Amino acid sequence: MKLRRLSTANAGFDAELAALTRYEAAQDEAVESTARAIIADVRKRGDAALLEATRKFDRVQAGTLAELEIPRAALDQALASLPAAQAQALREAAARVRRFHERQIAQSWDFTEADGTLLGQRVTAIDRVGIYVPGGKAAYPSTVLMNAIPAKVAGVRELVMVSPTPAGERNALVLAAAALAGVDRVIAVGGAQAVAALAYGTESIARVDKIVGPGNAYVAAAKRQVFGTVGIDMIAGPSEILVICDGHTAPEWVAMDLFAQAEHDELAQAILLSPDAAFLDAVEAAIGLLLPDMPRRAVIEASLSGRGALVETANLEQACELANRIAPEHLELSVEAPEQWLPKLRHAGAVFLGRWSCEAVGDYCAGPNHVLPTSGTARFSSPLGVYDFQKRSSLIHLSREGARTLGRIASELAQGEGLPAHAKSAEYRQ
Repeated sequence: MKLRRLSTANAGFDAELAALTRYEAAQDEAVESTARAIIADVRKRGDAALLEATRKFDRVQAGTLAELEIPRAALDQALASLPAAQAQALREAAARVRRFHERQIAQSWDFTEADGTLLGQRVTAIDRVGIYVPGGKAAYPSTVLMNAIPAKVAGVRELVMVSPTPAGERNALVLAAAALAGVDRVIAVGGAQAVAALAYGTESIARVDKIVGPGNAYVAAAKRQVFGTVGIDMIAGPSEILVICDGHTAPEWVAMDLFAQAEHDELAQAILLSPDAAFLDAVEAAIGLLLPDMPRRAVIEASLSGRGALVETANLEQACELANRIAPEHLELSVEAPEQWLPKLRHAGAVFLGRWSCEAVGDYCAGPNHVLPTSGTARFSSPLGVYDFQKRSSLIHLSREGARTLGRIASELAQGEGLPAHAKSAEYRQ
């Protein structure tokens, strides 16, 4: 196949790059309307609406929510049923994810001023969190680990996982991951109706404080609509990879790294930046040789044709500048001495340093979270982590002397703002 080829030396490059990397998550009004109606129904009728939607969309007949709850014993049995190698891989991945996230725990702190006033910050965990995990034929155990483990490390008291089981089809890997991650409840419901149940509660499901995890367009629409009632992690766009290469990595490695991202879906984006035109040619040739043997060839080809590109830059310095402009979800710095280039990179969800660091490992078992900002949002947001499941409260304990000093300041400012009750409240304690 022929990939889009760009060069920073060409007139109009900036416009071409902007058009290529622009992703507008246009809200489909039909999807938004359907999600809105489902949410309203669940808010009004609770369990009955949830059961009806599950019968309609997942083809699962159940008379009560209790029939849709997957007990802890079933999670443990799923783990025990896995082939030994698969179970071991899942355990090792879980251990690595937990070890990384344990370093993110924020601690409470305080300090005392000279007059005896104590100021500080108290860090506490969110009480209840809901995790949405796609179900059915899809198997995303890594999604369970990446969302549930940071929440548990943070100290979340109750973790409720919802995951649809179309036609009653349960995925053993997903259930095994839930067992390893310490999920407290697993309920076989999905779609906008599951998001609504988590956000507002039903007779059988207590409302949560935050909802995390990926889903289809209806799930994304529902998360968008319930935000404010509950917290959410993000509304993610298609997955992305940007590779910066000096031309000395094996072309086949780079081609396969692009494939690994492109095979997610037709809207995924894979871009290679290099100052070596001959290397870009070699990668394109490798793509042509490797693509026919890919089981997901059609998806990869659609992704690369629609949103992929090979970009020739003047040098690696310019490649880093472009990376900052794009702010990709995943950035592979496939160069010699990547540490010297890292300080030049300001915006990326995750950075993979050196030729041996493939993005695919980050998806599963490196340790850092694979829930990352997309569509340029790495300019202002960060990977999911323990800090997303903790919140901060400010502490203010005034001494008598502090009340006098600060009271005078507060009174003066309150009068300036035209808020006399504020001023009097502060003056009473002087």
